[in-house]
Amino acid sequence: MTTHTPSPRLEKLAYLLAFGASAAVFVSGAVSNILIALALAALLLSGARLRFPPIGLPLGLFVLGTVLSLAVSADPWGGRVQIRKFYLFLILLLVSSTFRSLGQVRRLFLAMGALAALSALRALFQFNSMLKLCGGSYGCMVGERISGFMSHWMTFGGQMTVALLLLGSYVFFAGPPKRKLWVWILAAGLIAAAIFAGGTRSVWLATAISGAYLLWSWRRLSVLVLPVVVAVAFLAAPRFLQQRLTSAWKPQGELDSNEHRRVSWRTGLRMIQAHPLLGLGPEQVKAQFRRWVPDDVKQLPEGWYGHLHNIYLHYAAERGIPTLLALLWMLGRMLSDFFRALGRLPSGPDDARFILHAAIATILAILVQGLFEHNLGDSEVLSLFLSVTSCAYVAVRSLENKQHVEHATQP
Repeated sequence: MTTHTPSPRLEKLAYLLAFGASAAVFVSGAVSNILIALALAALLLSGARLRFPPIGLPLGLFVLGTVLSLAVSADPWGGRVQIRKFYLFLILLLVSSTFRSLGQVRRLFLAMGALAALSALRALFQFNSMLKLCGGSYGCMVGERISGFMSHWMTFGGQMTVALLLLGSYVFFAGPPKRKLWVWILAAGLIAAAIFAGGTRSVWLATAISGAYLLWSWRRLSVLVLPVVVAVAFLAAPRFLQQRLTSAWKPQGELDSNEHRRVSWRTGLRMIQAHPLLGLGPEQVKAQFRRWVPDDVKQLPEGWYGHLHNIYLHYAAERGIPTLLALLWMLGRMLSDFFRALGRLPSGPDDARFILHAAIATILAILVQGLFEHNLGDSEVLSLFLSVTSCAYVAVRSLENKQHVEHATQP
C-alpha cells in the first residue's frame, strides 16, 4: 500500500494563493474569491494535512440553522445567496492549513496594512474632491461618502478599522526586528485620517473602543490620549465632520439615519417575536420588511431597508434566535481562546502577542459596529474578519507547539 507524499511546491503555492486571497480583499472581492478557489485546489492537490480552527461545532450549528431556516422560508431559491456566502469560510481552512509560522502572519498583516494605506490615500483624494464639489453641503457629503477601492463606504470603513488595528497592534506589541517603523506609523496615520473623513459614525465608535483596548493593553495611561485626539480632530475638522459627530444626538432630519435605524430595529423585533426559532429565512428580511413595519409608522424614513442595520437583530429575524446564539458562541469561543493564549505568553514584545491582540481588537470592532450595521453580511468585511481570526489561531497553535517542545525536553 502506497502513501501519498505531500508536494512542497504545491504547499508553497497554496500558501501564496491563500496569502493573496486574504490581502486582495482590500482591492477586489472578486479577485480574492478567485484566489480562494485556486488556493483550495492547490492545497488539496498538495496532499498537505488539513487543519481547521477549533470552532467547528458553533460554526456547524450556524450553518445548520441557516440551512433549516432556508428550507422553511417562503422563498428558498431567493435565499440561496446566503448559502453561497459560506464559500468565504474556506479562508479558515486555507490559512490554518498553509500558514506555518508567525513570520508569515506578520508579513500578511503588514501587506494588509500597506494595501489599506493605498486605499486610504485614494479615499482622501476622493474626500478633497467631494469638498470642492459639494461646497461643504452636509446633505451632499452624507449622500455619497468616500470608499477607497471599495464600492461602498460601509465596506471601506470596516476594512480601514481592521487595518488600523493590525498596524496599531504591530507598533505596540510585535517583537523585533521592526524595521522602518515610521513607514507603518505613517500608514496608520493615513488610515486613521480616512476613517475620520469617512464620516461613518458606527465606524468611528468601533475604532475608538477597539483602539482603546489596544492602548489599555499597551500602556494603561495611554488610553487618556484618545479623548484628546478626538477633541483636536473635531476642532480641526471641516464643518461636515463636526456636524456628523453631533448628529448622533442632534440629527438633521432624514439626512441622518437615526430614525431610519429605530424603525428598522423595531421592525426586526416584530419579526423575531413572530418567528423566534428559524426566522423568516435568508433574504426574507428585505423581501418582507414592509409587512412587519409597526402600525404607528405611517411613512418610512429615507434609508436602505435591505437589512436591519444590526447583526444581532438581523440574524435572529432572518435565521432564528438559536442560529444567532451559535454565531455568538463562535465569536465568544474565539475571544476565549485568544485571551487564554495571551495569558500563557511571557512578558515583553512578541509576534504572538501582536497577532492575538490584533484579532481580539478586530472582534471587538466587529461586535461594536454590528450594533449599527450588518457588517458580517458584507463579503469583503467577512473575508477580512475570517483571515485575521484564522491567523490568530495560527499563533495559538504556534504557542502550543512551543510549549509542547519545552515540556518534552525538560528532564
